[in-house]
Amino acid sequence: MNERVLRVLEYDKIRDAVVRLASSSLGKARAEELYPSSDLAEVESWQQLTEEGVTVYRLRGLIPLGGIHDIRSSVRRAALGGILDAHEMLDTADTIMAGRRLKKFLQDTNEEQAMPGMMSLAELLPELKQLEDDIRQVVDDNGAVRDTASSDLRRIRSEMRTQQARIKEKLESIIRTPSYQKMLQDPIITQRNDRYCVPVKVEYRGSFDGIVHDQSASGSTLYIEPASVVRLANALRELQIKEEREVQRILQELSALVGQHAAELQDGQEALAELDFIFAKTTYARELRAVRPQMNDQGIVRVKRARHPLIDPSVVVPSDLRLGEDFILLVITGPNTGGKTVTLKTFGLLTLMAMSGLHVPTDDDSVLSTFDEVFADIGDEQSIEQSLSTFSSHMTNIVQILEKVDFRSLVLFDELGAGTDPTEGAALAMSILDFLKERGVRTVATTHYSELKGYAYNEPNAINASVEFDVQSLRPTYRLLIGVPGRSNAFAISERLGLRREIIEHAQSRLTTEDVAVDELIRKLEQNQVIANQEREQAETLRRELDELMEEFEKEKEAFYQQKDRMMERAEAEARKAVQKAEQEAAEIVEELRRIAAEERGQIKEHRLIELRKELEGKAPKLKREAKKPKAQPADRPLQSGDHVSVVHLGQKGHILEIKGNQVLIQIGMIKTKVKKDQLELLAPEKEPTRTIVGRKQVEAKHVSMELDLRGANVEEGIYAIDKKIDDALLAGLGTLHLIHGKGTGALRTGVQEYLRTHRQVKSYRYGVEGEGGNGVTVVTLK
Repeated sequence: MNERVLRVLEYDKIRDAVVRLASSSLGKARAEELYPSSDLAEVESWQQLTEEGVTVYRLRGLIPLGGIHDIRSSVRRAALGGILDAHEMLDTADTIMAGRRLKKFLQDTNEEQAMPGMMSLAELLPELKQLEDDIRQVVDDNGAVRDTASSDLRRIRSEMRTQQARIKEKLESIIRTPSYQKMLQDPIITQRNDRYCVPVKVEYRGSFDGIVHDQSASGSTLYIEPASVVRLANALRELQIKEEREVQRILQELSALVGQHAAELQDGQEALAELDFIFAKTTYARELRAVRPQMNDQGIVRVKRARHPLIDPSVVVPSDLRLGEDFILLVITGPNTGGKTVTLKTFGLLTLMAMSGLHVPTDDDSVLSTFDEVFADIGDEQSIEQSLSTFSSHMTNIVQILEKVDFRSLVLFDELGAGTDPTEGAALAMSILDFLKERGVRTVATTHYSELKGYAYNEPNAINASVEFDVQSLRPTYRLLIGVPGRSNAFAISERLGLRREIIEHAQSRLTTEDVAVDELIRKLEQNQVIANQEREQAETLRRELDELMEEFEKEKEAFYQQKDRMMERAEAEARKAVQKAEQEAAEIVEELRRIAAEERGQIKEHRLIELRKELEGKAPKLKREAKKPKAQPADRPLQSGDHVSVVHLGQKGHILEIKGNQVLIQIGMIKTKVKKDQLELLAPEKEPTRTIVGRKQVEAKHVSMELDLRGANVEEGIYAIDKKIDDALLAGLGTLHLIHGKGTGALRTGVQEYLRTHRQVKSYRYGVEGEGGNGVTVVTLK
């Protein structure tokens, strides 16, 4: 990419913004290398990493990037056998810890949403916990070697402190001695050249025995090391030399460990630099409210509501722009200060940003392309040194562009052909555009020349565009209208500014009919374009709102089904508990009945107890999430009266009494009902139960008592027992029943008779007469 276009489009300001947002010197150095690429695969990879960075911010918020240092030179020196100082060691330990923390952070985020690009970089971060611990055991947080780094160092430093205490004690005794006090400028102890001294007045130099190490600026004070402490100071110096050697030995051992892991640390440095750079790009995207564009290498551009990234977001006006699909040449016309140049720069700068892996300030679904080269001739670049005119300066640049372009290039021209005779300038501009169009070069050009409006209208692969102008406010709206050539608006502007009406009318009369018609056509096109844009924006808004509603609906539906599943699970669990409890209670009841039966010498038979238990078990509810009604199987032959059938949707068996068309009258126990044929399944004929003939009535083999004792039961239990007793009596052919409910409070008796009054199988009922139990018994006559 040529440096001139980067300068003209102010790409360096974008780069500087990313550098500013990097957290470490590593990331800033990497950001300074930000540069567009024409390789689509490389650009897509960069865009994916930026997208993953946005995902990390969205899911986790702040990124742990603290503690990262540039230790590349230190690591290289350690690998060559050099010795790192304590501060370099501390930076190395901090960087190892920062890398390990960032790696864990990214791994946790990756579990929420896959980030393959980030994870490939995170894998390069070394987890050298042992090396970090070794360094921290030697170097403290201030970058000093600890006393505990070795036993020798601890002993040497202990001796040094003892020796320092002796020296200070000796000096304290000197400055407190009255004979010396008059010789001292101040009663203090100070250091000069790492030696302990006292300030002595210059006139007492001959009287004060010692070594002079320094003199004050005025010359009135000498800093003298008393002779009595020289020997002690020399001993201290020997200890300091031993300390330095021991510290060097310790750091040499640590440096050797760092050198052993040099390759891992170097790879980790590159990964940290790249990750910091990615998060700087991510932060910049968040500042701009930018999105990831769809990239291609076919020269196809379709940006929606593009905003110039260097213009204040509160005043920038978004614009749409298309190129490379229906046309490859876009000619933008319109008045000065209308926003043509800003539109041109926006398009060029967003292209460079996208080719650098940066997200761009547009709406979603915007499309941008990579180009081998982007060329631009924008602004007044007159060269005073070369004595070139504005036209010559532009033409020199255009000549250089035309020598290098091909079909993989993007060319941006601002005021093409300006600065010379309008007729010649327009002709030259059209010829240049022909040259580029014939070679398939994607081109956007702004111009004042009205001749280029007709050129773009008549030429294939070319289209007009203009910047909208509000005649009422005399201000441009900065909106780009594609497909509509610009109008000069000279008459409208002049009238608004107060030019006499008769002058304007006279000027209009000098226009040809064709000029007036064209201007009117353009005006109508502008109006239609504005209306179309407004309707499109409204439709886009409605679409986004619908998408949001659909997304919210899907979330609510999913939440509803999850809640439903949880409720079903709870209900099933409660039902299982209820069934278990009922079974346990039933078992206890049966055991109690067995005990009573044993005490009463077998009054209750064992087989009856087993039947009762099976009946209790059969009452356990079947737990099913979704019970589907079975379908009836088609019969092998047509149904006939008397056939034994199953009513599938009721789960009951019966026999056919009558068939009328598709309706079948069937008998189910004591009930008659009508069902459709397709709800019946033909069954094999039932075997007749064994019966005993008594007179003219058939009764079942087992004995059915005419009495039912209800005493001790409540109304609900009594009704249940009565209903079953009536069924048994009817099957056994009995016509009368005696219901023993007792007198008591009368509640059971009233409830029983209320039930009998509405029972369809009861013909009549009465109280028992004398000898039958009186009011404590109800005698029932069955139908």
